[in-house]
Amino acid sequence: MKARHQREAARRRGLLLIGVIAVAVILVGASIAINSTPSSAKHPTKTSRSKNRGGGRSLPTTFHGPNGVEARWVINQNKLPGTTAWKITGAQTPNAIMGYTNRPQARRGQTVNVYVSTVAPTFRIEAFRMGYYQGLGARLMWTSKTLTGVVQPSCPASAPLYMVQCNWQRSTSFTISKAFVQGDYLLKLVGSGGQQSYIPLTVWDPNSTATYVVMNAVFTWQAFNPFGGYDLYQGATPEPGYPPPNRSRVLSFDRPYGYGNGAANFLTNEYPLIRYMEKHGLNLTYWTNITLAIHGNLLTHHKALLSLGHDEEWSTRMRSNAVAASDHGVNLVFFGASPILRKVRLQASPLGPNLEVVNYRDPQADPLYGVNNARVTQNWWGQPPANLPASSLIGDTYIGYNNNLSFPMVVTDPHSWLYARTGLTSGSTIPGLLKYDFDGYNPQRANPPGVEILSHSPVVIGFDNQKMYADTTYVTNSSSKAGIFESGTNNWIAAMLNCAPGTTSCPSHLVRLMTGNILKLFGNGPTGLTQPSIANWSKFYG
Repeated sequence: MKARHQREAARRRGLLLIGVIAVAVILVGASIAINSTPSSAKHPTKTSRSKNRGGGRSLPTTFHGPNGVEARWVINQNKLPGTTAWKITGAQTPNAIMGYTNRPQARRGQTVNVYVSTVAPTFRIEAFRMGYYQGLGARLMWTSKTLTGVVQPSCPASAPLYMVQCNWQRSTSFTISKAFVQGDYLLKLVGSGGQQSYIPLTVWDPNSTATYVVMNAVFTWQAFNPFGGYDLYQGATPEPGYPPPNRSRVLSFDRPYGYGNGAANFLTNEYPLIRYMEKHGLNLTYWTNITLAIHGNLLTHHKALLSLGHDEEWSTRMRSNAVAASDHGVNLVFFGASPILRKVRLQASPLGPNLEVVNYRDPQADPLYGVNNARVTQNWWGQPPANLPASSLIGDTYIGYNNNLSFPMVVTDPHSWLYARTGLTSGSTIPGLLKYDFDGYNPQRANPPGVEILSHSPVVIGFDNQKMYADTTYVTNSSSKAGIFESGTNNWIAAMLNCAPGTTSCPSHLVRLMTGNILKLFGNGPTGLTQPSIANWSKFYG
């Protein structure tokens, strides 16, 4: 048990380290080099058209491009003036300025309350919409007035829940007006003494019918949030056993994020893909895990749900809504390994509904055990009482992690749609793509029929040096024809970033090409209509 606890603690430290490294790379100005697309390569669809003020033929609002379905509004938005002022500058002292909001997501007309603690006498808030914007990365959409800084009270946690929840005084409020175009925002807190940090905010549009739904993994952001000393994986002091007895059972959104300069995993495991999609003008809309749980019936208005770089924590309603959409032809993309690993539920906090994430890890310790087993939380979805491993939906299983070493992705079928335009052949390798969490096909687990393995790559599990295989999988629903893609690695989105100068083998160009292939296929309706999966798992696990 002690060894297992040490392994999970090491995994947690490694995953937090991803954020530190990736944020550092982004903040010093690393950019994603993306090939421009000539207009002749774009083929307009007949889905919708906009009015032409010149009186001529109306212009199409969406297009089929080489990397997916494009939208004129996204293209036009990213032509507007951008800025690099969103980046954190200068050395920062932890907790010198930090904050949170009363809602992780907001739609037009809603009020966002902001709670800030700072040692600075005064501060301001700058709202940046994250995108491409000529390579500058963001656009400034709103700035608050100068506000008085105060040091807010500490946020205690105690047994038995070990929930860190702040009870701070509101610093200011603002309304999501028309000026707040839907998207992922970083609220940059700027103190008068140079103190800086972020608060992430997703602005979503319930009326959207965009092709792609980009889903921020806010539940997993909180699961690994060390603010206040407690999260789902650790307590403030080391204790024997796994999971440690002083871990959090309830995670509150009523607190800052204690990593990623306050942005949690956004800049690490999500922004590189968002930047890519906005650069290409792809027809996207923005959700969080909460949106899928509470408004998941809207998913059938879209073509594909994109789960981003690390999306472990899923509630019953998230899963049932995703499955229902898949059964109606909506495609699912899992860019990160270990999705749908831990079963959680939502409850209200003092600031509003759905602001606490519950996970007891041990189902029998959950007060709802034997009372309402459908809502009981679990260490992993495959254990009782749910008995629904993630593999039963996606065809891939979490097999372990390695935070210290990366491994190449090995191509098994170069004729697959995934490898179009890459020039890869059978046995080709993509260097450094596999790292952190890994997924692999497990024939002993429940899997959907027809699982196709697109890459089969040897990896070494970090905690016991066991040699295993990480698999990239693809499967199509035999009835609805919806497709499901699973990358098999937590490093896919991070690997879209340009490598540091001097790197001899960099995967970013190939990863971006494959990402474009995924978005192109999955944005065109149920993938099984044109690219049905061809079961080949027995070739590797027969």
